[in-house]
Amino acid sequence: MEPLGGAEFAPQTTYLNTSSTGLMPARTVAAMKEALDAAAGGGPAADLAWEAVEEARAAFARLTGVPARRVAAGGSVAVYAALVAASLPSGAEVLVAEGDFSSLVNPFTMRRDLKPRAVPLEALADAVRPGTALVAVSAVQSADGRIADLDAIRAAARAHGARLLVDSSQGLGWLPLNADDADYTVCVGFKWLLCPRGVTFLTVPEDFGGLTPVFAGWAAGEKPWDSCYGPVEELAHSARRFDQSPSLLSYVGAARSLALVEELGTAAIGAHDRALADRFRAGLTALGHRCVAAPGSAIVSVPGLGHAAPRLAEAGVSVSARAGNLRASFHLYNTEADVDRLLEVVADFPAGA
Repeated sequence: MEPLGGAEFAPQTTYLNTSSTGLMPARTVAAMKEALDAAAGGGPAADLAWEAVEEARAAFARLTGVPARRVAAGGSVAVYAALVAASLPSGAEVLVAEGDFSSLVNPFTMRRDLKPRAVPLEALADAVRPGTALVAVSAVQSADGRIADLDAIRAAARAHGARLLVDSSQGLGWLPLNADDADYTVCVGFKWLLCPRGVTFLTVPEDFGGLTPVFAGWAAGEKPWDSCYGPVEELAHSARRFDQSPSLLSYVGAARSLALVEELGTAAIGAHDRALADRFRAGLTALGHRCVAAPGSAIVSVPGLGHAAPRLAEAGVSVSARAGNLRASFHLYNTEADVDRLLEVVADFPAGA
């Protein structure tokens, strides 16, 4: 199996840690260097960067199956989760999965007048009840790669009149996801979408889903350059009213990274990633280890082996330790040789160690 993306990537290690940070393509690095040089020289880098924000917004919209007018561009899942939290009435129940990523969950706990309730991921759909105002869940769990049953969760939320917020940060790029299947979605770009840090997207319904742009600055104006002083008189008529003032150089890179993901296609990337993950699962089984997530996830976590991550790093294999697990994640720049190298080192650790 050959890596996807060809000469776009040249990892110097056996890099199996996309769940933490994805590698940036060569085209992305080159575009950012060019923009940085232009900025240092006093050129029109800012104008080009603003164009890149719109290119990235449009690309993300195509990847998630919604119009670009429903996509906001920012820099943080936590900020966008807090935006949704701010829209809820006092006393509202927010249903979350136990152990879900803090950037998604914590904004709801910080509003002391809300009622967060955590249940096991597999019980989330059955736990929706009358009075649940919002279900917030990651499409793929960061700690162990489990995939949420979004169809069942969405059906349960709709049956009880609850809204649904999905964090697709650990799935989009290898797992096909349609933003229309939730009221709101959030996604960082620096993992599976191969973008620089500082890139995050929010999708909203056509009617904005009851959200108030509480952090709106000049960039959220319908005419940003006419919205620099005093109150913004006219907010953007699109989801751009929820834009954070963007990290412009990061979005220059994001436009190139998202273009590569589109060129290769989520289906092809997903098939590549899952095949590698399944190869690792099979190898782990042969070694007597067990995995948390079932086949179908590009993330594989091995309970009890989190302590092995530093030893793997010394051997030139980059993985991560999460919730006591050794977590490996497989993406388009990986090959079967990477899997076999990981298994070779893991073999030194007995099952249950």
